[in-house]
Amino acid sequence: MSQKIQAIRGMNDILPEQSHHWQRIEEAVATLAAAYGYCEIRTPIVEKTELFKRSIGEVTDIVEKEMYTFNDRNGDSLTLRPEGTAGCVRAVLEAGLVHNQSQRLWYRGPMFRHERPQQGRYRQFYQIGMEAFNFAGPDIDAELIMLTARLWQQLGLTDQVTLQLNSLGSSAARAAYREALVAFYNQHQSHLDADSQRRLGSNPLRILDSKNPDMVALNRLAPAFSDYLDVASRDHFQQLCEMLERVGIAYEVNPLLVRGLDYYSKTVFEWVTNALGAQGTVCAGGRYDGLLTQLGGRETPAVGFAMGIERLVLLLSQQPEVVAANTPHAYLVVMGDAAQQQGVVLAEQLRQQLPQLRLVTHCGGGSLKSQFKQADRSGAAVALILAAEELASGQVSLKPLRGTGEQVMLTEAVLLAKLQNLCEGEY
Repeated sequence: MSQKIQAIRGMNDILPEQSHHWQRIEEAVATLAAAYGYCEIRTPIVEKTELFKRSIGEVTDIVEKEMYTFNDRNGDSLTLRPEGTAGCVRAVLEAGLVHNQSQRLWYRGPMFRHERPQQGRYRQFYQIGMEAFNFAGPDIDAELIMLTARLWQQLGLTDQVTLQLNSLGSSAARAAYREALVAFYNQHQSHLDADSQRRLGSNPLRILDSKNPDMVALNRLAPAFSDYLDVASRDHFQQLCEMLERVGIAYEVNPLLVRGLDYYSKTVFEWVTNALGAQGTVCAGGRYDGLLTQLGGRETPAVGFAMGIERLVLLLSQQPEVVAANTPHAYLVVMGDAAQQQGVVLAEQLRQQLPQLRLVTHCGGGSLKSQFKQADRSGAAVALILAAEELASGQVSLKPLRGTGEQVMLTEAVLLAKLQNLCEGEY
């Protein structure tokens, strides 16, 4: 017997018992996106490597250590996308979608980073993101945050997440702050870890993003960005906070929140949780007003976020189990060759008359006992039974599989009414 081939480490299967959580998240986001006026965009999973080096920044963990990069047969350097914003920006510039017009867009799909696999972090992982272009004010920042808050409400996660905010100001403000940070860290050279030593000369703001406990303690003593924030950015941030307060969204200002990508400016935010250990960020984003010019476009205000689906699934899996959206309403049990033939016809008639009905027809034969075991295992609320007695009377038996209730034989009209109520959650 040949050896079994296993999945690549960090690239996991999404099994049927997990998929209903994924569907619930994706359907909720798609509905909210439409409600807020966001249109879906789908971009390739492979892009030119230069796109990510120019957008994310060459002195980042993603570009330096984590990207899946290879040369194709033409010798071009290509990369599996490690995040969604860069590809979305490339697409809208290439298609001219932001020339003298605004856009609200969203996307979903797999991303790839060669990280150490752990709970909530994989090498192939899935994100949902939203991006808004050509909106300069804080109202669009607030809209995106309000949209995510409404998503947590719909998924029952509001009590498990906390919103953190910060402002990274203008490029001039960041330059002044950079000088102050370099001076501070130069006074504490002996306390810097290897990553911080390397970043000190290239991107000292990234030191603030360190998860090393010793560096976290040192960073609390670093100069505060708020002391260097420009007036326009300070006003933008204040208006954003006031909007959130007006709609009742609680937040915390985190002065060490800088995000791990180089393209952010002004508003940055994260939704974090204490329920997943070290992998506490479930949604993050902010403004990147300078990114489109970095990628060859005109100066265009832009803001967006991305959320990791795996981490949201982990949070949902900790909730009391809910009936999955793909759980069948009914399971059709058939006994004998004649019933099997008629069962196929009956099932198609029911599906035709009740398009919302989720009906599983038993296939493959078996005893009545074994078929009822399958029916119960399916999670269906009722079993429909078609055997010799039902065929002779032209009726169908219905047996409740959940709770109490007696088995009854029904005419087609009564059966349809019962199944209609079941589909509407009134059975």
